[in-house]
Amino acid sequence: MRAEYDFSKGKRGAVIPQKGKTRISIFIDNAVLDAFRARAEKAGTGYQTMMNEALRQYLADTAQPVTESVLRQVLRQEMPEYLRNTTPRPKTKKS
Repeated sequence: MRAEYDFSKGKRGAVIPQKGKTRISIFIDNAVLDAFRARAEKAGTGYQTMMNEALRQYLADTAQPVTESVLRQVLRQEMPEYLRNTTPRPKTKKS
């Protein structure tokens, strides 16, 4: 071993960074945390993994906002069919 090491170019953080995941600190209700821990123990998986899956499912089920491009596409598809099914109104004479 050396008598002295140079850490001047060292960086703080995990030795092996995980790709696709970020470490955060959040506050969770005790009851919610206990429920996830109990379910994870029964399932034989980690509670953090289970919480991540629950959040993913919520995001997948939540309806995405309608963007202008989506609205235009729907109108292009639906308007011709709607117009074909409507009958023209007879014109009335003005007195």
